[in-house]
Amino acid sequence: MDKIITLDEFIIHHQQEFDQSSGALTGLLRDIGVAAKIINREVNKAGLVNILGVEGSENESGDLVQKLDIYSNEKLIDGLKNSGDVCGIGSEELDDIMPFKSLANKAAKYVVLFDPLDGSSNIDVNVSVGTIFSIYKRLSPEDQDCNLQDFLQKGTEQVAAGYVLYGTSTILVYTTGKGVNGFTLDPSIGEFCLSHRDIKIPKNGAFYSVNQGYYLKFDLEMRRYIDHCSDNNLGLRYIGSMVSDVHRILFQGGIFLYPNTRKYPLGKLRMQYECNPMAFIVEQCGGKAITTSLKRILDLEPSELHQRSTIVLGSPMMVDEMKQFVEKYSPMI
Repeated sequence: MDKIITLDEFIIHHQQEFDQSSGALTGLLRDIGVAAKIINREVNKAGLVNILGVEGSENESGDLVQKLDIYSNEKLIDGLKNSGDVCGIGSEELDDIMPFKSLANKAAKYVVLFDPLDGSSNIDVNVSVGTIFSIYKRLSPEDQDCNLQDFLQKGTEQVAAGYVLYGTSTILVYTTGKGVNGFTLDPSIGEFCLSHRDIKIPKNGAFYSVNQGYYLKFDLEMRRYIDHCSDNNLGLRYIGSMVSDVHRILFQGGIFLYPNTRKYPLGKLRMQYECNPMAFIVEQCGGKAITTSLKRILDLEPSELHQRSTIVLGSPMMVDEMKQFVEKYSPMI
């Protein structure tokens, strides 16, 4: 029987891989893991404790706020604030950044951006949801409060990113730029244990993931590519939770598309909270992540905290094939 390796053990063992390793990033990743355990507990008993359903307000991105969104947001903030390694956070559920006061004798080197509960509208019908996080080194002086520029960095500047999938099993997947590893929560011991070492996305796949209900609102090149997928008998798989859809593609191959529509001409997904961390993970698995205008996601320069973007990511051969349709049919290329 193989030795069980917990998330904590794995992070500590690989700490020397981090640039300028001081243990701060190690502790930060462990804190996120602890917050994920707490969120997982509440997600799995949400129907029993009256935290299902809509809270009633809208977040900065215009989405209805779910009760579990608020709970998850609060738990992540609590865990990161108490770590002492984070000078501030940006959340999809908050209008602005939230600076943290530094703890005594501890310099906070990092900022964290997160979507506390991606796909939370699915909670009421018991469909998988997830948490997405992204970590950057701060740019501002350590003796001052963090500022907006700390959070408006390109995806290439991420020092770590990951997601937690709350489903039939709870899985934490993360990267620090040296491959991607997955950890499954063992409820009997309350620990994330290494279950998927050095994940590699298949070069091709038999599935495409897109909200095909918006087909008529997509640009011509996207409609032609979707027609191509259908004509070649690719399976349509769309859950409505980015974490769930991308997680499947990492292991089975495929392509995930969230193009622009008439309502969202710049795209709908948030660059800093969803696109950058997922693109970082997919590229580290050997995949590709671009916009529908064929720009690499990680190279985009953000100008707003809640900036939106189109995204296409997944198996490299399928992303390259999609590019050919854009180059052939788009008047903008």
